Amino acid sequence: MATQEHALLLVGDVGGTKTDLAIFAMDQGLRKPLARAHFYNADYADLNSIVAVFLKEAALAVDAACFDVAGPVLGGRARLTNLPWEVDAGALRETLGLQSVWVVNDLAAIAQAIPFLGPADLQVLNAGAPVAGGAIAVIAPGTGLGEAFLVWDGVAYRHFPSEGGHADFAPPLPEYMDLLRYMAGRLDHVSYELVCSGRGIAHLYDYFRSQGSAQDAPEFTAALAASTDPTPLIVESALGRGPSSPLSVAALGAFVTILGAEAGNLALKVLSTGGLFIGGGIPPRILPVLADGRFMAAFLRKGRFSRLLHDVPVSVIMNPDVALLGAAHYAQARWLKSPEGLPS
Repeated sequence: MATQEHALLLVGDVGGTKTDLAIFAMDQGLRKPLARAHFYNADYADLNSIVAVFLKEAALAVDAACFDVAGPVLGGRARLTNLPWEVDAGALRETLGLQSVWVVNDLAAIAQAIPFLGPADLQVLNAGAPVAGGAIAVIAPGTGLGEAFLVWDGVAYRHFPSEGGHADFAPPLPEYMDLLRYMAGRLDHVSYELVCSGRGIAHLYDYFRSQGSAQDAPEFTAALAASTDPTPLIVESALGRGPSSPLSVAALGAFVTILGAEAGNLALKVLSTGGLFIGGGIPPRILPVLADGRFMAAFLRKGRFSRLLHDVPVSVIMNPDVALLGAAHYAQARWLKSPEGLPS
């Protein structure tokens, strides 16, 4: 058994589409993994299968593991929101033969990493005027829409997960009233996630196409029809890197506006005077659109509380490994607090 300070930590970021795994040596820092691999979840029956392949290829004996997952975690167990998997910390500990295994929400992991991020990890959208010890909010559109927040306890920031992305969608502008009606006619519940995520971008495109206000290039229409995942095509075309698609431009513009509005909602709900951070896989890819003013305009459109939100710093997390970094810091903290690395 490794000493606490020299333990090897297996860390996993388990999303709706893919899983990233890495092994860190605790005494060598948590930024440079000893081994690293990416897996597409559709190719495997469960997380156990992915971990077994990774550990065999890495040929390293790990002492503990922490997995952040895209879904609510209760009692060390999670059912992923956008993947038919169940992840159980106790079962993983027995199967893998490890001393400790922790399962945390993916947004809680990103939140855990926030205090460890530097200027190189961020792109500032609004400098604001941060309040020392003020609450911090995190919103992250990827396959779904995740939210979390951090609260200062007098010594350090404590992170808390949220399922706020599944709250009722409210149109941020009058022109989005028809979008709500369109979505409500097709779904039992219209949440922010369903219009503000990878899946949401596809829904927005379908909505604008249903309005018949513009026509896409035939090349784009053909590519879209042949694709099993329309979102990357829509995003690339909207950014001017594909066949002409005015509908894609409209969809991405609506996505940014809705994301800004919901980010403002979250900032008000937790009073995030310490800052709001935008994570997830989509924002770094669409940074020019996020920075063109529409996001901040929607963020600030809160009536009497617009002035307060002007002072909230807003940054995009550019580090693609932020969830892994947060899960690694979570595991390290728990491991070092546990006598001789015993399960905690």
